Order: sequence, then structure tokens, then C-alpha cells
Amino acid sequence: MRALILLALAAPLFAQSGKWIQLFNGRNLDGWTPKITGYEFGENFGNTFRVENGVMKVAYDQYGKFGERFGHIFYKDKFSRYRLRIEYRFTGDQAPAGPGWAVRNSGVMLHCQDPKTMTRDQNFPISIEVQFLGGLGEKPRTTANLCTPGTNVVRDGKLFTPHCLNSTSRTYHGDQWVRVEVEVLGAQVIRHIIDGETVLSYEQPQIGGGAVNHHDPSVKQDGKLLSEGYISLQSESHPIEFRKVELMPLR
Repeated sequence: MRALILLALAAPLFAQSGKWIQLFNGRNLDGWTPKITGYEFGENFGNTFRVENGVMKVAYDQYGKFGERFGHIFYKDKFSRYRLRIEYRFTGDQAPAGPGWAVRNSGVMLHCQDPKTMTRDQNFPISIEVQFLGGLGEKPRTTANLCTPGTNVVRDGKLFTPHCLNSTSRTYHGDQWVRVEVEVLGAQVIRHIIDGETVLSYEQPQIGGGAVNHHDPSVKQDGKLLSEGYISLQSESHPIEFRKVELMPLR
């Protein structure tokens, strides 16, 4: 039995059960709802999330100071086993008073809690984050990393509790478009993929850990495996654009 489980985890891709679904239609935010720290679910403060020229933009021109108003925009449906493909690029300058660690920093959140269960002042959803980082012009800075707001994962058979883990990707400087794919197999394994190569993988995503503030304690059931959840895109104080968000269900 153990050999069968290991074989399943090693499989490069489960059988595909459908075609690519376009989660972002390139015209408007139909199917997507924002949740920004300090505001109710559905309130798009400062027109943070908008669609212009066929891309979804995260912008802060109506903010003044950022004020730790971390935001996420959630797709309407939950998913469990799928392949996700996103194309993004960082643009412009960080919003005034954005945290230093958030320069050219964003991401996509997987297996998110129901956004309707987030409190008004909660900063991040309980979720698994595929972190997007842009190069700063000189030193290496990987992308498609792992961060774990309110969660943990298993690596090499052991519970991994640090908040973030770097991938093996190269650095992407400037405003170039980057394509990241993620293969999510329920509560079994998650793989981050760039240019057809797996740059990070881990198993058994589960609730636990910290980095989530002002959450409802009844929602944070530490140790509970995450086999499904919502998908959201981040707003962390640096402008970013998304021109493709598509998903293929797997069985």
C-alpha cells in the first residue's frame, strides 16, 4: 500500500478531465470578488482591482499611503484537483508606505478558506500561497515560491513549519511577462512549474502555523488537511498585471 501511495505522489500529471477554463475573461471582473483588509467582502476600495486593455490590474493610484490594506480577489468556485496557469508582470513603483518585503511581491492563493468567513480586518486568507517575486535588478530572487498563511505542508516526510520556502526558479527582472503553472492534487501534492520544469513541490497542505491576523478562530482548525478551496490573486502594495488565469480540472 505504501508503494502505491508513493507512486501516486511521483506521478507527473493525473489524467486530464477537461479543457482549459478561462477564469479571467479579459473584459471585466465577472466571477471575481475582492476582499481588502479593513473592508467588507465585495468592496473594491480605491478601484484596486480593475480591467484595462485586456489585463486585470492591481493598482494603488487612489490610495495615498498603503496602510496595510492587503487585498485578495477571489474566484467564485472552489476547486480540488487541477492545473492552474497564470501569466503576470510587475509594473511601476510600490505604493507609498508599502512594507519593504512587498516590493515586487504578489501571488496566487490556493485552497483558500471561504472568503465570506474572513473577518473585516483579517490580512490574509488561510491558504497556500504560490508567491510571485520580481527581480530587483541585481541579486537572484526566485519566483513561484511557497508561503503559508495559516497553513503548513509536508516536505520529505516531515511537517514543514517555516512561513516561506524558495523555489529553484531563475530570476525575472524588469516588466517581462512570467508564466507560472501549478499542479494541485487535492490534499496529496502541489507542484510549482515554470517552463515545463518543477521548481518546487510539497505534500499534505493543512491548516496550521501563523501569519494570519484577526481571523475567526473557529475557521482555523489546525491539522485539518486542505483538499479543496477557493483561488485568489493578491494585492500586496506593488502594482501587478495578470493577462491569463486559466484552469484545467484533473481527475
